[in-house]
Amino acid sequence: MKMSLGLVEASNAIQSGELDPVEYLQDCDDRANEVEPWLKAFVSRQDFDAVLNSLGGSGVGGLLTGIPVGIKDLIATQALPTTNGSPIYCDQVTETDATIVTKIRDLGGAVFGKTVTTEFAWRQPGPTVNPHHPDHTPGGSSSGSAAAVAAGILPLALGTQTVGSVIRPAAYCGVVGFKASYGAVPREGVYPLSGSLDHVGFLTRSVDDAAFAFDLLRNKVAAEPDSIVLPGLSLTSKNRLQGTEPPRCALLSTPFDDRLSLDQKNAMNGAIEKIRAAGGIVESFELPAIYWQGIDAMFCLLECEGGKIHEEHVKNHFDKTSSHIRDLVANGAKRSAFEYLHARELQQYLRKDAANRMAGYDVILTHPSTGEAPLGLSFTGDPIFCALWSFIGLPALTLPVTKSPKGLPLGLQLVAPYKQDAHLLRAGKWIENL
Repeated sequence: MKMSLGLVEASNAIQSGELDPVEYLQDCDDRANEVEPWLKAFVSRQDFDAVLNSLGGSGVGGLLTGIPVGIKDLIATQALPTTNGSPIYCDQVTETDATIVTKIRDLGGAVFGKTVTTEFAWRQPGPTVNPHHPDHTPGGSSSGSAAAVAAGILPLALGTQTVGSVIRPAAYCGVVGFKASYGAVPREGVYPLSGSLDHVGFLTRSVDDAAFAFDLLRNKVAAEPDSIVLPGLSLTSKNRLQGTEPPRCALLSTPFDDRLSLDQKNAMNGAIEKIRAAGGIVESFELPAIYWQGIDAMFCLLECEGGKIHEEHVKNHFDKTSSHIRDLVANGAKRSAFEYLHARELQQYLRKDAANRMAGYDVILTHPSTGEAPLGLSFTGDPIFCALWSFIGLPALTLPVTKSPKGLPLGLQLVAPYKQDAHLLRAGKWIENL
C-alpha cells in the first residue's frame, strides 16, 4: 500500500512523477477510514475533497506536495477547529494558521486532520489508543499524532513537548520522535502550556523523515521571542542525511533508573551491543546532582507559567476543567517569584554547561520512558526520562529498537548539546541502520 511510504520516500516519488499524489492521499484516507473507528487518533479530519483541493493551492510543486500531515489539536488551523483538547474550545476556529501550518501549506502539504491531545497538553487523556495494543495508552500529550503515524495513516505529524509529550508517545507507539533545540521550530499559533519549556516536534517513521521535516519547517528567521535559527542540514539530492559515522555515546545513569522495567533495560542492553559491535563507542556517564535539581525547577516553571495561563479557565469554566488543570493553577499560585527566578537561572546555566559536560561525546544515550506503554487509558505514562532535556531545551530523538513480550514497542533516546541538532540526527541515523 502506498500509505506505508515514509515521508522522504513519498515526497521523492511524487516529485519525480512516479507517484500520483491523489492516489497516495486516497490510500491514506482509506487507511484512516479503516482504523479510526477504534484508534481514535483524530478530533476532526479534513473532508477528502478539501484535501484534494489543497493540491492546487499556492504551495503546489513544493517538497510536501501531496503529503498529508497530522496537526496536533493545540496548533491553530483555519480549516478545522482547534479545541486544545478542552470542551472550553470545542467550537473554536481560528482566523489564521499557526506559523508552522503556513509553512506546511506553502510547501504543498495537506492538513489531513487535527490529532488528539490531552487537555491543554497536560495529563487528562483523550480517547486515542495504542495501535499495537488498544488496551494500552499511546502516551501523551501528542497521543493522536504518534498513533496516526504508527498506524500507517500519515508519514508526518506534528506534536508538542513541554515535559515528554513527543518522545514518550513516539516510544510507546514505535515511531521516531524528534524534539529540536528549544526555539528552533516556530511556535506562534501553538497554544502554550509553559512558554519557557514548550517545543514543537515531529513524529515520523525514520530519522531521515524527521530530519527532512525539520529542515523544511525550522525557523529561517528569528521572528519570535526565544527563537533561534539553526543552519540547514546536509542532505543528499534524495533528501536524506549524509555523513553518518559511528558515534561516541555517553550512557547516562540517572536517579530514576529504579523505575525502569526489565524489558526496557534489556532493550537498552541489546542496543548497546549492536552499537559496539558496529564500531560505536558506549561509555558510562553521570551528571552532577545540580542537573537533577533541574527536574524540580522544571515543575516550578511549568506550574507558574501554566498556572497563569489557565487561571481564567478555572475561574470562568470550572466545570469544564479537569482536576489536573485545577491543581496546576493551585500549585502555581503557591510558588514565589524567588523560586521562579531561581529556576530560570538554573535552566540557562545548565543549557550552557551541558556542552562542557558532553565534551568528547557525540550523544547522551538514555531511555525515552520507563518501559512499554502502560495498560489502560487513564494514565499516559511517566515522562521522567524526558523531563531534564525539555527543561534545558536540548535536542532529543527517540528510536524504536525492539518490542516487549506483549508486542509493545520499546525504544532508546539520544540527546545532544544545545543547537547540535544536525549532529544528533546523524548519530540517530547511524544507530537506526544497525
